[in-house]
Amino acid sequence: MASTIAVFAVYREDMDGDSDLTPLPDDWQRALVVMAHPDDPEYGVGAAVATWTSAGKDVRYVLGTRGEAGIAGMPPGESARVREEEQRRAIAHVGVSQLEFLDHRDGTVEYGPILRRDIAAAIRQHQPELVVTMNFHETWFPGAWNSADHRAFGLAVMDAVSDAANEWIFPDLADDGFAPWAGVRHVAVNSPTGTHMVEVADGVDAAIASLAEHKQYLAALSDDPILDQATRQVLGVTGGPDAVERHVRFDLYDM
Repeated sequence: MASTIAVFAVYREDMDGDSDLTPLPDDWQRALVVMAHPDDPEYGVGAAVATWTSAGKDVRYVLGTRGEAGIAGMPPGESARVREEEQRRAIAHVGVSQLEFLDHRDGTVEYGPILRRDIAAAIRQHQPELVVTMNFHETWFPGAWNSADHRAFGLAVMDAVSDAANEWIFPDLADDGFAPWAGVRHVAVNSPTGTHMVEVADGVDAAIASLAEHKQYLAALSDDPILDQATRQVLGVTGGPDAVERHVRFDLYDM
């Protein structure tokens, strides 16, 4: 996952048209960040999350897997434990206290009713007005293929928002105490070509510290110092190392 996102960061630095971006709506109090793997939020939206929580917003994380297939040479059971621990340390830097895992299998996430139901249940449980996920298109940009997990999971997130609001889709969820929730106003999809943005100048340092908590994961990707990797990534996805203004980009879907 991370090698592709790092390419996204390099690509992001060279993009034009930032002055045409529209501010993401602020008419919400609770956001649910729903992504496939540990580190997915840190690689893209950490600075936005830190900005939101500093302003008093309630942000919670739901991750589809424990990232057990993410560290070369480390057995899945050990990797799942390490990555959960790193993720729990990471969220503390950006003001998030609630973290859940759906326990789908890393690397083979399948789009379908089982995944949609699990995400819909999480949406019904947490009752957000804003749902945040990551780019689920086939590519990050021309020439950079997106992962199978991201594509399947992000599409399921989009559909699960509607599923969560419909009493006749997964009706058994109500029996489990999860009443329908039609309160999602927006879905924000983190994307290098997003048309909307959140200004994040005050959230960058927290985002770097958050990503840097993924120490064993990052060490397996590169011999570069962990803090250098984290700084390069966060600066890349917030405008580039020389940016005067820092923001995180999103595609916005009003629900």
